[in-house]
Order: sequence, then structure tokens, then C-alpha cells
Amino acid sequence: MYPPRSQKKRSGQKNRKLRQRRLWLTMNAALLLLIVILLSYYFINDRQNAAGVQPPNPAPADIENNVNKPQNQGTTPDSSEQPDNNGTGDNQSIQEPEKEPIKEPDKSGIDTKEQGSNENGKLQVSDRAEDQPPAKEDGNTAEGNKQEDSERPDDHSIASDNGKAVTINFVGDMIFSGKVETLLEKKGYSYPFTYLGDTFKKDDLTLGNLETPVTTGGVGAQNKQYVFKSSPKALEALRAAGMDVVNLGNNHILDQGEVGLLDTIKYLDQSGIQYVGAGKNAARAYEPLFIKRGGMTIAVVGCSRVYPEPGWAAGDNKPGVASAYNGGGYRDRVLSTITNARKKADLVIVMTHWGIERSLTPDGNQKKLAHDFVDAGADLIIGGHPHVLQGLEQYKGKWIAYSTGNFIFTKSSTPSTWKTAVFQATCKPKTGCSMKLVPYHAELGQPVPMNAQDGGQLMKELQSLSVGGVKISGDGVVTPGS
Repeated sequence: MYPPRSQKKRSGQKNRKLRQRRLWLTMNAALLLLIVILLSYYFINDRQNAAGVQPPNPAPADIENNVNKPQNQGTTPDSSEQPDNNGTGDNQSIQEPEKEPIKEPDKSGIDTKEQGSNENGKLQVSDRAEDQPPAKEDGNTAEGNKQEDSERPDDHSIASDNGKAVTINFVGDMIFSGKVETLLEKKGYSYPFTYLGDTFKKDDLTLGNLETPVTTGGVGAQNKQYVFKSSPKALEALRAAGMDVVNLGNNHILDQGEVGLLDTIKYLDQSGIQYVGAGKNAARAYEPLFIKRGGMTIAVVGCSRVYPEPGWAAGDNKPGVASAYNGGGYRDRVLSTITNARKKADLVIVMTHWGIERSLTPDGNQKKLAHDFVDAGADLIIGGHPHVLQGLEQYKGKWIAYSTGNFIFTKSSTPSTWKTAVFQATCKPKTGCSMKLVPYHAELGQPVPMNAQDGGQLMKELQSLSVGGVKISGDGVVTPGS
């Protein structure tokens, strides 16, 4: 006997409700599981990022403005070389990006968010880092650039006091990556040098800091927030503009690993631009470059006191940078290099990476190291890394340019990074160097000359930032304090 129709209907409705309830419970369970997964991923990722930006005793750091997409930051190794937060202790940390991420610049190339003037969360070098004993120098045989070839100083004579004066131009940090690369691909790689004319061609020597690996390969560093990579086409244009020597001793030259550094060296050799501050091994990284100009023998030494981890320091059989940290005997090796170069050259120039990003004044490490360089035999010291201009100092008759700022770079929302200059030294053997500054606006990927009013104001600012009563006239002539 069949059940009544009403009972069958009620049974069907009950089954439908049961199926709907099961479907609702399944959907909610799946949604809850998805929420748990997302929250877990966010929590784990946040913990990892926090580990990378909160080392003990964080130091100020270097931030480049949105040149490449951020990557995960690494963790901080144990270190007995700990800085104070203001960077004035004797042992400043290796530096990389600050805690607060930087927003991508807008279409004009200017960041939409103001960045802090202090850098934190840097990986720190350890005094336990491998100590590289001095190695036999095998000479820099790269081709010379302007008037005379570079040479090994095995057979030369020191010029007399009556030797010809040489003119040396030096500039700040240069990259050809990210927004700069996009711009140069549209306007051509000679675009950065539009307003420089033959400035770098008619001098005797032109120096700058190459703050990027130049490679088509390599693997981006995983322990950094900002990673650079530039096209070999940039070096062709840089050489055509008159650049002679670049410092590779900085915190970005290994952004694409050892392959990227070795590629950079290969492309530099092909372009005819010479380099200091890094190399295929420690012997080459610390080796001074000797160049003859106007009857003078000029030695150029490069090094860095800013890089993200101990492994970036060059080893006996390992590519890397010439380190100027205390740990591992690095600083002593740089000082020894300067002293030995002093015996063979009329003029010794040191190009170094150091200091606190966006700080307008040199920190204690910069001052101490600069004076040590001079005491070891340096005549002219060229600093980079803070991305702003810092003042000058004359110490024992030798000029120190603590920071040359940006030269070919992105443009941040921090006005102090928009100001740069071509530093011009006129040097004679044994009588020292005179200094003059030519002010420029550091626009996106291009230095543009300042007008007289802006230039005069910048000279006043730099005079106020300089050490020891240094005077800077409105037209950029620098004279020591009385």
C-alpha cells in the first residue's frame, strides 16, 4: 500500500532541506578552510619579513627608489660588529633597505610617498667573516682612457713639483635599471649625458660609482628588497660620454650574484671603462689602478663599507667587493693598499661607499675612515651611498668629498636627493688639488644644470654642511678654512 501523497511530499521536502543543509555546511567549511589558509600564509609571510628587517641593533640603510620589484629580505647573521642606531659607532652595519617598503613611483618618476631619512633592518657583517690575507698583485692591464695608458707602476718616475696639472671630474651614483631603463629605451642610452656636452671628454680623468651589475643573466639576490640589473648598452653610452673609471665597491654590484659581477667586469673590459673596488678574487678587488696623465702617475683605490651580507666580500678564490669593515682585517688591507700605492704614485684617489642614506652629514664611521685613508697616503677621497650631497672637508691638506649624491638615478619624493654636482679637482704633483663644484638637478635618469640662483643656493647649503670652516663661493670654488 502506497503512503498518502501528502506524506510523500513532506518526505521529499525533508530530503531537499537535508541536501541543502549539507551543501550549505560544505560551502561554509570550504570558505572557513580558505580563510584559515590565507591567514596562515599572511602570518607566516609577515613573520619571515619581520625576521629580515628587525636585526639586533639595526643600522641606517640604503634605499633605492623603486628601481626593481621588491624581493623578500634575508635574515641577519650573528655579528660581533654591531653599529649604533645613528651609525656613529666604530662598527657600522652592512646596509640594505629600511623597514618601511617604498611605493612605486608615479608616471613622472617621482615617488608618491615620502621616505624616511633613516635606514634600518640591515644585515650585519661579522668580525668572524673570513679574513683574506694580502695576495700578490697581478696588475691592472686594462686599456687606458684619455691621454695615456694605464700602467703597472714597475718602471716609472714620480713627477716633479713643476709637472702639468690634471683635471679630474668625479660624480655620484649611477644606475640604468627600472624606470631609468624604461626611459633610456625610449630616448636612447645617450640621454643622461645630453647636458654634459664634452665635460668628461676634455678632462684628464672621469670617475663615478656604478651602482648596478651590468648583465643579461644572473639571479636576483633574495636577501634584498631592491635589486638592480642594467643593460650592457648603458656602458657603451657611458664610455662614449667620457667615463674612464668606475667604483664597483658598493652594495648593489652583486645584486645578480657572482655571475652578474663577472658579466659586469666582462662588459666593462669590452667598453674600455676601467674599474676598482671589486673583482674575480680578493687580489683583483683590492688592487689599485694606476693611470698616467700629464706626466703624473695616478692611483685609484675602491672599497665599500656597505653591503648586505659577509659573503659579498671578495675571497682568495671568490668574486666580491673590497671591504672596508673592521672585521676580518678588511680595513687594514685597504689601508695597506693605499700605503703601497702612495709609494708608486704622484696622486692617490680613494673611491668608497659608506654612510647613512639621506643623511646630509657624514657619520662617525665616515669621518674616522676618511682620516685613516689620508693618514695612509690618500690625496683625494670620493664618497657615495647616501644619495644626497654631503659637505667637504680638508684634512691635512687633502680633500674629502663625503657624498657625491645621485647622478644618473631614479627620482624620489625627497627633495635633497634631487641635488647633485660634478666635482672637479685640479691637481699637481706634491702641491695638492684645488676643488670646484658644478651644480646639477638630478632628474629622472638625467643630470640637468642648475641656473645661477639655484646653484648659488646649493653652494651655500654645502658650505653649511662642510667641515672645518670650508668655504664655497657662489660659482662653486672651494677653499679650505683658515
